[in-house]
Amino acid sequence: MIQLTRPFRAIAVAGVLLACAAPTFAQADSPIGMWQTIDDNTHQPKALVQIAEDGDGALTGKVVKGLGANDTPDRRCTACTDERKDQLIKGMTIIKAMKKEGDHWDGGNILDPENGKVYKCKMTLEDGGQKLIVRGYIGVSLLGRSQTWVRQQ
Repeated sequence: MIQLTRPFRAIAVAGVLLACAAPTFAQADSPIGMWQTIDDNTHQPKALVQIAEDGDGALTGKVVKGLGANDTPDRRCTACTDERKDQLIKGMTIIKAMKKEGDHWDGGNILDPENGKVYKCKMTLEDGGQKLIVRGYIGVSLLGRSQTWVRQQ
């Protein structure tokens, strides 16, 4: 009887290890998760953005928390010109309608709460899914800027 439990125990341990590793593999090919944004000027962490899938299979991104000087709960998007005008930045959806196209996500838009402008957006994963290149642009992708966001565990 002891002979049977040893192989079973090895299979059970292998199954647990595989189950624990599965979320890591899933993260490598999807931007779904928590991301730390980096300020373009100071190169310091700026905010945490949660990227999730909406009911239509598109990705959206919501500001979960400001970091450093941006960690003020009453911070509002005073420069916004759409329905987000004067709304709290914490909890605000800043990425909308991103769809997977090959090895990147495209077709949606991103809001810069600092200036209130909405840009077309393209997102690409790098470094085994640990970095997200987020490009905001007007018209064609050449006319824009990119930020590198870092995945948070």
